[in-house]
Amino acid sequence: MPDQTDQSQYAAAAHVPLIKSPGLRVPPPVHLPPDIHPLPDSVIPYFVYPYTLEPHILTVESSRRMTLAAHTAKREAHLRAREDEREWRRKEALRRVAPGFDPAATLVPVRAETGEVKTDVMDQLVDQLARMENSS
Repeated sequence: MPDQTDQSQYAAAAHVPLIKSPGLRVPPPVHLPPDIHPLPDSVIPYFVYPYTLEPHILTVESSRRMTLAAHTAKREAHLRAREDEREWRRKEALRRVAPGFDPAATLVPVRAETGEVKTDVMDQLVDQLARMENSS
């Protein structure tokens, strides 16, 4: 019966000596100390918590949250006021250009009152005819 190494693809390397790198070594076995002991059946006795700090922590936390909420409300009110002021200034600038401008409604021009300006065309016509009659 022929040797299996002769038929293997590694047959040529079967007789090559293996040289181990000097940087590699087997780690030494781990020795446990004699005083180590396993965990008990129940670890609940280790979880004892004294609740003496709890009321103090809750009081500090609640006051901190109230202060934080007050600062947040104040900041939001300030930002809202700034935004409203900016919007008001923008609308006022637009009203100066186009009197009666209101983006929520249709554009309605507002007549500027200078002296005695009448809005009715018939009144203006009667006044003009009266002036012509008086001048002649």
